Amino acid sequence: MTAPELLRTPPADPRDAGRIGAFVAHVERTRGTAFADYAALHHWSVTDLEGFWSALVEHFDIAFTTPPTAVLGRREMPGAQWFPGAELNYAFHALRGTGVADDDVAVVAHSQTRAEVELTWAQLREAVARARAGLVRLGVGRGDRVVAYLPNIPETLVAFLAAASLGAVWASCAPEFGARSVIDRFAQVEPTVLLAVGGYTYGDKPVDRRAEVAALRAGLPTLRHVVDVAYGGGPLPDAVTWEDLLAEPGPLAFDPVPFDHPLYVLFSSGTTGRPKAIVHGHGGITVEHTKNHALSWDLGPGDRLQWFTTTAWMMWNALVSGLVVGASVVLIDGNPVHPDPGWQWRLAARTGATVTGASPGWLMACRAAGLAPGRELEFPRLRQIGVAGSPLPPEGYRWVTEQFGPGVLLNNGSGGTDVCTGMVQGGPWQPVWLGEISGPTLGVAVAAFDAEGRPVVGELGELVITEPMPSMPVCFWGDPDGERYRDTYFDTWPGVWRHGDWARFLPTGSCVIAGRSDATLNRGGVRLGTAEFYAVVEELPEVQDSLVVHLEDAAGGNGELLLFLQLTEGVELDDALRARVAGELRAALSPRHVPDRIAAVPAIPRNRTGKKLELPVKKILRGAAVEDVASRDVLAVPTALDAFEAIAR
Repeated sequence: MTAPELLRTPPADPRDAGRIGAFVAHVERTRGTAFADYAALHHWSVTDLEGFWSALVEHFDIAFTTPPTAVLGRREMPGAQWFPGAELNYAFHALRGTGVADDDVAVVAHSQTRAEVELTWAQLREAVARARAGLVRLGVGRGDRVVAYLPNIPETLVAFLAAASLGAVWASCAPEFGARSVIDRFAQVEPTVLLAVGGYTYGDKPVDRRAEVAALRAGLPTLRHVVDVAYGGGPLPDAVTWEDLLAEPGPLAFDPVPFDHPLYVLFSSGTTGRPKAIVHGHGGITVEHTKNHALSWDLGPGDRLQWFTTTAWMMWNALVSGLVVGASVVLIDGNPVHPDPGWQWRLAARTGATVTGASPGWLMACRAAGLAPGRELEFPRLRQIGVAGSPLPPEGYRWVTEQFGPGVLLNNGSGGTDVCTGMVQGGPWQPVWLGEISGPTLGVAVAAFDAEGRPVVGELGELVITEPMPSMPVCFWGDPDGERYRDTYFDTWPGVWRHGDWARFLPTGSCVIAGRSDATLNRGGVRLGTAEFYAVVEELPEVQDSLVVHLEDAAGGNGELLLFLQLTEGVELDDALRARVAGELRAALSPRHVPDRIAAVPAIPRNRTGKKLELPVKKILRGAAVEDVASRDVLAVPTALDAFEAIAR
């Protein structure tokens, strides 16, 4: 195997690697343990779980109202028990603002619907206190469910923190989702309060959602109140206004709750079946996001986190947790490429972002458009560019490196809704290898398993977690005996979390995520990752996007490997282009990667977070109806699956 190209060498001394250096110094001072490099630190973090997580809690002063009786009460998965007996509140940690002044800016909100909004830490706390008092007047208390059909705006953040301060349970969906998809999610948790907007502007297009809100009210019989967050589309009838909710002052109080008390419910994509209602707890999210944001993203007081996300994606939850480590956050609502792909770079430069997030698709679009943000704009504070959502091709690594140089860390990561954090990613004390994720995250014992459950290096395997971590879900909502939870993560190897991704770990410690394991291609007994295809095919100027699936042969033959192309405007798929695509795959990968058929489609189906929907396409080609495999509301292009249904016919 050819050694990967090293793009960044980390500092030898962790004191030169940002906030992780201060943490290492704390561990060395209090635990008497020294680390030669990041690999040694990671090894300690997953072999001495009690030592690592207790050191993290100490160093970052996680505030337990009632202290725990242990760090890890029960170790076995599923059902590991973290910090038994402890009580705390996530909202307290998000609002305490350690290391910042009351008049420092906590929130910058950029919107295509209204003018930009800024909130200081004092203004944010005042708004949360008033929203908390308003929710109490609506009868909301511990355990009640508060749901939001809201965009990524300050009111959403304020309502979430107010609900969390009471021990109420939060869930949100972006208003671009249709009513049916939202009801499929919210009805599972039986909410009492719904916050909603009547509409919004997407780019330069006004979108009215009043009919969808009416359908939500009709489809959620447990609702007692609707709060109208005036934003666009006109007022909602028979609703409490946002102004009324915040009309009366109240104390900024935080009800202590047990470590695993539900903080929010996140929902799976809904592209492979009924969305799973994944419950995350106050304690798990507080300690995990403190670790992730401070030690991997190097965030703290005085820093600013910008990441384009909707309220339906776990990246929103990660974004607002920038507050937990004292960083300010940039909230963005609108079309991510309007009026042009470069506006997010201009916003990051203007707001002084120290960490800015990016989807691989957006980075590659910037590259294809010939943008040069690193040369044309000034980023005096930018230290990291975070990447998540899908694999980033090697050309994307080169483009970012060429634009921003070695002073800005390209931090590519992969994790998910299930753990609400990264499992593998980079950080200031880690190298960056071309086309690869730097390595496992602290406190996360990841590996790749072969079919027999043995860890493998240098070959593809199932991505697994072999030791518990605090942000594993508390449970699935509506799964009282835990059967669905166990079947989702622990059905293959008892006591080992199977994540559902296909990964290759390298001797360097880095890794490559090769796609979802349920979409992995099996040609003649050799498993191929879909991401490998895309890295080759999508470099061709004629190809805008692509998707590959394998239809297995029930008789045991090779089956049929199908490649679908979304072509660049003005390009037609002819025999010459088919031959060129096949030749590139054969040369760059292997003869096994050459498709049996190559077809053009109007659009490649992706969900709203950018993930390609290989498994739904495979099911459609096997004869399933579109409505049985995915809701159109979760698709970035609602009609993207129609062409595959026509092909199946």
